[in-house]
Amino acid sequence: QVQLVESGGGLVQAGGSLRLSCAASGRTFSSYDMAWFRQAPGKEQEFVARINRSGGDIAYADSVKGRFTISRDNAKNTVYLQMNSLKPEDTAVYYCAATVRLLAGIPPTIAYDYWGPGTQVTVSS
Repeated sequence: QVQLVESGGGLVQAGGSLRLSCAASGRTFSSYDMAWFRQAPGKEQEFVARINRSGGDIAYADSVKGRFTISRDNAKNTVYLQMNSLKPEDTAVYYCAATVRLLAGIPPTIAYDYWGPGTQVTVSS
């Protein structure tokens, strides 16, 4: 098993940047594909970005492509989400997720087995 804890959320003005981090417990972090999802009030949880265990395969939702960057540091058991040019519609709780499955494309939430508690991101206009 792996335990995940997100950090780095907060309040930012439109056009600003935030960097989210997700720290994982355990010594097998490099065995997990990782992802970020988000959920805005009154909306379903949606995929944001994923990265495979080596960092060589990455995918983004169209809504964040060109603005967000996912990365990982297996030595630090951490995955990151750099968010630039933030928009009010990016306001949501952001969740880190992990799976031992080998994934491709845009995976559904059920593909991920482990989730963090989430961190709030609020973008003001």
